[in-house]
Amino acid sequence: MTLQETLEAVRRVEIRTNRLVNDMMVGAYLSHFKGRGMDFEELREYMPGDDVRNIDWNVTYRMGRPFVKRFREERELGVVLAMDISASGAFGSTRRTKREFSAEIAATLACSAARSSDKVGLLLFSDQTELFLPPRKGRKHVLRAIKEMLFFEPKHRGTNIPAALGFLNHVIARRSIVFLFTDFLHSVGPNASSVQAGRDMVQEIGITNSRHDLVCVHLHDPRESELPNAGLLTIEDAETGEVLELDSGRRTVRQTYADTNAERLSELDRALRHGGVDTLRFNTGEPFAQTLQQFFETRRGRRRG
Repeated sequence: MTLQETLEAVRRVEIRTNRLVNDMMVGAYLSHFKGRGMDFEELREYMPGDDVRNIDWNVTYRMGRPFVKRFREERELGVVLAMDISASGAFGSTRRTKREFSAEIAATLACSAARSSDKVGLLLFSDQTELFLPPRKGRKHVLRAIKEMLFFEPKHRGTNIPAALGFLNHVIARRSIVFLFTDFLHSVGPNASSVQAGRDMVQEIGITNSRHDLVCVHLHDPRESELPNAGLLTIEDAETGEVLELDSGRRTVRQTYADTNAERLSELDRALRHGGVDTLRFNTGEPFAQTLQQFFETRRGRRRG
């Protein structure tokens, strides 16, 4: 692809996502997260009506009377888009791959953040950190991020979610909103790698969510849950290279495939609930804008409550 073709592709994504931001996302984005990040401002004596959760018990004990911490709300928040660009993201049984689909969702969030004058950061990861763009403002920076989402060529094929989140926890000091885009194919279940099976991933998700505001965005291709009746098939795991031959013409084979993946999704849901994070699951064959908007509306309702 030439430089001109690359720029045109990025521009097309920007136009589509800006249209979504204009039509559906105005006021439905970071306003739901504002105020979650707080900076310490001062210490003063307790006054009736103060939130008792803000009492500094150490100072209270030393002074013999109650003191509370006062915080200043952060009006400027960082948004970090953490995208899994491992080999499994190149799969797509519909008109777009999982990576293309996640890039469009992430670009919509990036444009929404830019519209709110918030900084946007980008982490592209496989089983290694592939690229990190620190949070910054400006259209030029957002366009650079969109280009990398679409066209960056990873050096590795595997997936390591705990390592990616651990990296962010190390480099992002200020409380931010972190959107984790992944298909979770190698995160839980019998085929998960030992480095991130079960508890390790859940622990890192919990740690990240305690330091930031983590939202897991699960990209799911419909073919991952249901096999077509297409006779003999050879299936290759894009990340491990493992090859499996099966007869999709047999109903029992298709049913076993569907049951196995249903159990994988159920196990994943349990793990993410245990991690205490909000999760969005998107089917690559369906539009995403309305689901995204509903998610923000739900979070706004919870905050008001």
